Amino acid sequence: MTFDEMKQQMATKKGFIAALDQSGGSTPKALQGYGVADDAWSGDEEMFAEIHKMRCRIVTSPSFGSGGVIGAILFEKTMEGCVEDGSPIPELLSRRGVVPFLKVDMGMHDTGNGVQLMKDMPRLNEMCARAKELGVFGTKMRSVIHDADQEGVAANVRQQMDFGLQILDSGLVPILEPEVSLKSETRPQAEAQLLAAMLDQLNRVPEGQHVMLKLTIPSEANLYRPLVEHPKVLRVVALSGGYGRDEACRELAKNEGMIASFSRALLEELRVQMDDVQFDQALETAIDEISCASAT
Repeated sequence: MTFDEMKQQMATKKGFIAALDQSGGSTPKALQGYGVADDAWSGDEEMFAEIHKMRCRIVTSPSFGSGGVIGAILFEKTMEGCVEDGSPIPELLSRRGVVPFLKVDMGMHDTGNGVQLMKDMPRLNEMCARAKELGVFGTKMRSVIHDADQEGVAANVRQQMDFGLQILDSGLVPILEPEVSLKSETRPQAEAQLLAAMLDQLNRVPEGQHVMLKLTIPSEANLYRPLVEHPKVLRVVALSGGYGRDEACRELAKNEGMIASFSRALLEELRVQMDDVQFDQALETAIDEISCASAT
């Protein structure tokens, strides 16, 4: 797919984005859920090798290329890895009709003013250049909002846009992900503050360019409709945020125009011990359910 074809797909095609970007902190838990015990690997290299095998199994599974998955977010080591036929994973995804994205954030600082801001990204330009070379369409970066602290929320969203504009300058489309924690005791107020801050920050996006947004499914259905309809927003996608798949799909379906970008809710029933038929059937069921919830 060309860049313009990928952009058109992200703007209009039905389906959802698979989040396959577990990093160092979340990888052990993902492997445990997949049925790989902690004693099956030793050190980061072996851990990432195990998660890479899982991701390759997912993206080469027949159901992954069936049309329900329209995009996939990759961890950097996954982007650089190859599948058995020697193809870089972004190239394989593009051939299968799946738009590749790259996770670029380097983790987060401790909580301050009710939010966790992202750490500096000294390699951001380098990572974007390499991603573009490999045919990646866009990026994703995550920060977290824990409380309805207006100053903290504004700083969180402003930082997302600061990096987003740098990514746009590199020729890629950023997914901004200021996640509101489902555990927040002030979640509705935080979501309202996020909406106002994001609408303000979108004024900084140059005319003719677009960003994407990845947001927690709001507690008030269709709260983010102004972002879904904003002329500078290519697509608004939803994270599962700790919901199981059934609940995540049920909550997402209440929000018109939002599509899923699930990780845990997509992978929760996949196990390393499954044979290929069982594995693909379990993945197909998840893809079908998440696609249906994304179609509202």
